Amino acid sequence: MLHKWEGIVLKARAYGESNKIVTLMTREAGKVACMARGAKKPTSRLAGVTQPFMHGSFLVQRTSGMGTLQQGEHFNSMRHIQTDIVATAYASYIVEIVDRLVEEGRPEPYAFEILIQALNAIEEGYDPEAITLFVDWKMLPYAGIQPILHACAGCGAVDGEFAFSFAQGGFICHRCFHLDPYIIRLSPTQLKLIRMFYTVPIEQVGKLELKPQTKQFIKKIVTTIYEEQTGIRLKSRSFIEQLERTPLLQREKKEDE
Repeated sequence: MLHKWEGIVLKARAYGESNKIVTLMTREAGKVACMARGAKKPTSRLAGVTQPFMHGSFLVQRTSGMGTLQQGEHFNSMRHIQTDIVATAYASYIVEIVDRLVEEGRPEPYAFEILIQALNAIEEGYDPEAITLFVDWKMLPYAGIQPILHACAGCGAVDGEFAFSFAQGGFICHRCFHLDPYIIRLSPTQLKLIRMFYTVPIEQVGKLELKPQTKQFIKKIVTTIYEEQTGIRLKSRSFIEQLERTPLLQREKKEDE
């Protein structure tokens, strides 16, 4: 059966001398893997459309098991992401977390929207670190985690001073601070930002300028959630951390402060 899907290339790995196994995140069918025969050859018509981050239309022949990619047409080659090392690093993290958390075999339109909105935002020059925070928070349900962010996880209150509690799985108010000796106190701005990262679609946010300290603070919370509750440690996270230690990025961050 022949399927035409809109999709994004999550990854492509060599198979044999000239073939690739390509993993696509599609709007219609969710995550799918397919064989791209001859795609390793520079002259192949599949060589370009099977590059990571490529957004396009893909024609896949599939009966049972792995399909075969027959042809593809690119919508957006994500040139900025492909050529800018910082954009590449954060985009690599985004496609890796989607690949790790989304299972094959069923449509996942929400995950597809998160992915396409995030990559488009980075491609358009928005802060890739902030965009990655959106993805981190929005993908938590796919890891089986539903943080309580609309009210106090202890008593349900919506007013007062708040903190984040890993033990309680979300925000707790000052009346419930005794429930967890290891709370992370939050300012009203930090509280608002975390809720925004979790609930507001990326494309509705517009230009978001955050101080490096703010991003690091919120990143530490969500990274700890992933590491402690899922055990997930992504290779691309290590690359980002290595990149952040380079003199060039450190200078840029100081200029932003």
